[in-house]
Amino acid sequence: MSGRLLRLVCTAAVAAGTVLAPLPAAAVPEPPAPGGRSASELLTDLQRLYQKAEEATETYNTTAEKLKEQRAEVRRLDGQLARARLSLHDSRGAAGRLARQQYQNSTDISPYVRLLLARDPQHALDQGHVIGQLARERAETVGRLTGSEKKADGLARKARAALDRQLTLSVRQKKDRDAVRKKLDDVEELIASLTEEQLGAVAELERTDVEAAQEDLVTSGALGDGEGDGEGEGSGEPTRAADRAVRYAVQQLGKPYEWGAEGPETFDCSGLTSEAWGHAGRPIPRTSQEQWARLPRIPLRELRPGDLVVYFPKATHVAIYLGGGQVVQAPRTGEKVKVSPLASHPILGAVRPDKGQGQDRDVR
Repeated sequence: MSGRLLRLVCTAAVAAGTVLAPLPAAAVPEPPAPGGRSASELLTDLQRLYQKAEEATETYNTTAEKLKEQRAEVRRLDGQLARARLSLHDSRGAAGRLARQQYQNSTDISPYVRLLLARDPQHALDQGHVIGQLARERAETVGRLTGSEKKADGLARKARAALDRQLTLSVRQKKDRDAVRKKLDDVEELIASLTEEQLGAVAELERTDVEAAQEDLVTSGALGDGEGDGEGEGSGEPTRAADRAVRYAVQQLGKPYEWGAEGPETFDCSGLTSEAWGHAGRPIPRTSQEQWARLPRIPLRELRPGDLVVYFPKATHVAIYLGGGQVVQAPRTGEKVKVSPLASHPILGAVRPDKGQGQDRDVR
């Protein structure tokens, strides 16, 4: 991370009350817990519940994105259908005018007989030409009318089907929302059952676990030597877009986590990452699972600021890499956007939204 960016992160973190590095390890008390469970068992239960809540949140976010796209599709089809109906109205009007004109000029005498009886055969021929032209125009008008009717009918069917899909997604979104609330209720129920001493023990155990995981990650060499060599895709310096994404994320430090939120006052994990890169001029998928599935993956040893670190086997959590083994993340319900060690959760891998744009470096 560049010196200016690092100073920005440190200043914002201090202002938000965020600790950049873990405190020295301390002995973790093991007070009695409900049902005879230890602090480690309680922590395991809480982490499991939080993860389930986050999985439900990402499912909700996915449905919400599909619903947004489907609503746009319904609006598009409604616009097309309105234009098709206007065209159909015009075609019917033209067909009606031709029908009235043909009725007014109609006769039971065939054109051949009229030609034989005519005093001026040339005039009769000219009149027949006009009648023929009118007949061709009528055929073309009827053809346009038929085509307009078919188009309008087809668009009406598509619009009805799109609306049906929208209604189905709306029902699914409600179910997904209820599932998230149920998972969060389970978390709150467990937390409410604990004493302050037990909560303190769980929090301390979680901190020391993260500290140990971070130490293992650093000493394993998985992060490489210095986050890249300054050149190419593995460089530790971010592109201008990545730098802007990091700066946006850092500016959100201290704002509350809220599931399903995309800012500007509250965020969930993927809401923060998608908004950060959106503000950087590089729109990315909304959910952590789609970010993992659709963005270019990179090895951890090539991490540079702005890359996204994805967590858990189902890719249900994501954070923005700051450099120096730290990330900024919207952690979970009850917490705020903060700077955390890279190994705060089990790492699945990393992705780079601007991979292949190495020429756009922000050189300082």
